[in-house]
Amino acid sequence: MQTYSVKVFTGYSLLNILDIIYVKLVGKDGESDWTWFSALSGGVTNVSFFQESTLTLTCEESLGDLTSVDLQKQWRPWPLQRQGFVEKVEVTSSEEKVFKFPIYHWMKRTKVYSFCEGKGKSYNVTISCASSSWKVYKEGLPECIDADKVSDLLSEVQFSSTKNNTFFFAAFLKYRMCLLLLAVFLEYVKQHWKEDAFFGYQFLNGVNPMMIRRCDSLPENFPVTDDMVTLEGNGKNGNIFLCDYKSVDGMDTDKINNKVQYLAAPLVLFHKTPADELKPVAIQLKQIPAEDNPIFVSSDSEYDWLLAKIFVRSAEFNEYQLNSHLLLTHLLAEVFAVALLRNMPKVHPLYKLLIPHTRFTLHINLLGRKRLISEDGSFPLFTAASAEGMAKFMQRSHSAVTYESLCIKDDIKERGLESVPNFYYRDDGFKLWDIIEKFVKGVLTYYYKKDEEIKRDTELQEYIKSIFEHGFGSREETGELKSTVDELVKFVTMVIFTSSAQHAAFNNGMAEYGSWMPNTPTSLQKPPPTKKGTVTEQTSCFKNVVRSLTCQTLSSQVALGRFPHEHFTEEVPCRLMRQFRAELDKLDKEIDDKNKKRKLPYMYLKPTLMENSAAS
Repeated sequence: MQTYSVKVFTGYSLLNILDIIYVKLVGKDGESDWTWFSALSGGVTNVSFFQESTLTLTCEESLGDLTSVDLQKQWRPWPLQRQGFVEKVEVTSSEEKVFKFPIYHWMKRTKVYSFCEGKGKSYNVTISCASSSWKVYKEGLPECIDADKVSDLLSEVQFSSTKNNTFFFAAFLKYRMCLLLLAVFLEYVKQHWKEDAFFGYQFLNGVNPMMIRRCDSLPENFPVTDDMVTLEGNGKNGNIFLCDYKSVDGMDTDKINNKVQYLAAPLVLFHKTPADELKPVAIQLKQIPAEDNPIFVSSDSEYDWLLAKIFVRSAEFNEYQLNSHLLLTHLLAEVFAVALLRNMPKVHPLYKLLIPHTRFTLHINLLGRKRLISEDGSFPLFTAASAEGMAKFMQRSHSAVTYESLCIKDDIKERGLESVPNFYYRDDGFKLWDIIEKFVKGVLTYYYKKDEEIKRDTELQEYIKSIFEHGFGSREETGELKSTVDELVKFVTMVIFTSSAQHAAFNNGMAEYGSWMPNTPTSLQKPPPTKKGTVTEQTSCFKNVVRSLTCQTLSSQVALGRFPHEHFTEEVPCRLMRQFRAELDKLDKEIDDKNKKRKLPYMYLKPTLMENSAAS
């Protein structure tokens, strides 16, 4: 006779206590009979944010090493008919051998579910994956999940009060902290938004540090001459930088309150001063040089120069929200998530490694497509860009995305920004990349010892192929992932960094920099000036455009390095997870220490304030 102690962990609610679940154990040498239990019959041993219930299951003979557990939820009459959430199952045999089964699944009534024992299996796993299909949202953009409403999504990827409760209190404390930080920032922005130094600072450490690059030679369509600008210190010697908004050029604009809206496609020249401040020195508001397209310089009249900077900040808002924030994080994170769900079984180590970084991304993106960027969404209503203009802009931007451009170190090197001082996004981002890469390498090399194992892993190859096809349209320019362990480590690091750190860098400062509307105008109601000397203190482009798209969702936050779901069961990856969290905590403290010495704190790559996924 063999006995097994079975612990079942379910989401905490009164209805879960009343649930009846049938359990069957499957081992290498046989399987048990179906045995039913409920939280009440099994005895509730731990009531917190989940239920832990125990039953004793008896078999005539040993089942051998357990390979899977089958679960079935009993049919219940309405109104008790509902899905039940099972976190995990742990089984201890008579010989004190423990088998762990990560579940994290919503169970529908009467359906039989089978879950494998938790040890990672790295290739050729013949287990079905989640049924998530692709859909073309707009031609030329990354494909998305085939779902028109939230109820079409898998239950596991939807927002859920059961899953959120665990993190509510911590999120509330962080929300209070963010409100205090917002008050400090808002006052600072109101006082300094007109200043050249603050204008330049935002291109390094604001919400979009992706536009600026070192300028070794001016583009032909930006004919700035030496007599136009005066440079302090050592002049052009590696201290000239450029932002070119050519991707915004020709974007279709719309009307707001029956008034035509305007959007410039400027070029901006910056100079790093001897005091290590980045200041604008020349601005051309349209791409083609002409008599009616003057180059504004910092020595022009106060209001000419200020209006030119306002047009830049308006172009920056549209570039940032549509390209950096929406396209480069949310839409690509959705590609990574759908490819994972379609191609990776839950026992695959890559699934275990990446699933925390997909949390709620599909749900938030579905809402975003319906409520923000659709024709009747918020974005076209309060910004210069029309729905059609947004789509064309993102198509143009997406055509330039490569795997290398999504890797922060390669991107910074390509833009020539390795030695720019006071570049906190780069400094904190490099350290975060290294910490993530070390963790990823430790986990993957535990499962993959040789490059040949990467090539034999059919699930892995299909996952990569799916991203290439559905995320990048099979464009050769995107780059090719070679079948080596080192290449896989870099690719997976990029996926995690994009979904967590990069999203946080773009998302978490929206309120601070955008709440004071003149600093980040969503739209302007007058065209760019065609000559100098026409702007006065009474000139306004802001009339009736006062709304701001800066809302953030913190209620369901799980910080990077926190793993509320125990997908890994082996000691080595579990130890690496603990080390990963410890290194992130160390970096968190380092950032706190550095921020004490700065005029403005840079918080957007602070691990404890960074979500594990693009979930807001």
